[in-house]
Amino acid sequence: MKILLPTSTAGSLPKPSWLAEPETIWSPWRLQGEELIEGKQDALRVWLQEQQQAGIDIVSDGEQTRQHFVTTFIEHLNGVDFEKRKTVKIRDRYDASVPMVVGAVSRQKPVFVEDARFLRQQTKQPIKWALPGPMTMIDTLYDDHYKSREQLAWEFAVILNQEARELEAAGVDIIQFDEPSFNVFFDEVNDWGIAALERAMEGLKCETAVHICYGYGIKANTDWKKTLGSEWRQYEEVFPKLQKSNIDIISLECQNSHVPIDLLELIRGKKVMLGAIDVATNIIETPEEVANTLRKALEFVDADKLYPSTNCGMAPLSRGVARGKLNALSAGAEILRRELSA
Repeated sequence: MKILLPTSTAGSLPKPSWLAEPETIWSPWRLQGEELIEGKQDALRVWLQEQQQAGIDIVSDGEQTRQHFVTTFIEHLNGVDFEKRKTVKIRDRYDASVPMVVGAVSRQKPVFVEDARFLRQQTKQPIKWALPGPMTMIDTLYDDHYKSREQLAWEFAVILNQEARELEAAGVDIIQFDEPSFNVFFDEVNDWGIAALERAMEGLKCETAVHICYGYGIKANTDWKKTLGSEWRQYEEVFPKLQKSNIDIISLECQNSHVPIDLLELIRGKKVMLGAIDVATNIIETPEEVANTLRKALEFVDADKLYPSTNCGMAPLSRGVARGKLNALSAGAEILRRELSA
């Protein structure tokens, strides 16, 4: 990106109350048929304008056309039965009713490509589009067919690569793969998880990113964080191998977390999308708080490789709080830009 410290968001933004139940995830749609299609596009336009007014440099769809960052992609695939469900422990910490893999998985048609084209038509700004990563997909399902987490992950990597190539052709500048599972299943990440992710990115000429965080600001995640102690060193398990990977950008959580900032040394040389906004609180950061978080990162990340962002998606927050946090992110980045250019 040409601008110094280009700002972006990690993923989801709150849905308008006329589209879906607000401040929740997996919220059911309140519209149907053509009205739902139009409603999704209207919500996308709303959040594009909100991002632009806040001064966000790399914009996204705010995930307005999907109910959930993982399952909406999965529900468009062959081989997955949403009527047959099982309760599994997601990210090894909370129970959820999930669909079942009953046969060979495949992609019938593009999932988000038309949505990406629509967003591209609305703006000339750089666009980032998020997809679920292979490991997080397998962790949000019950597999009754392959009976192998690794094999299913490789199958999903091929499917994700098909989607990613078409998103790139539709004009997406950065394709981000969401992998919160990388913060949990360390042995699998290092054995085959990163390799599967690289397969999902194979052949892409646009920038690629992996987002690894400590989850939405929901109770199951905040309760889990309380058990992690005074220092959260999970990134230490996966950063060394990520540093050697083909992935361009590492997106991570930082603001109000117990992640030691010096862990960034393990990915020195990579572009870093740094979470400078806490999504687990309704308190809106001051621009100076954002700038201070970014300043600390500059000891380990070159300024031209630092992308200020949010810790995670903001779907569970109110629109007003999310709007305030976007403004704070942009203003905080501008403080640091002025300091660096002085």
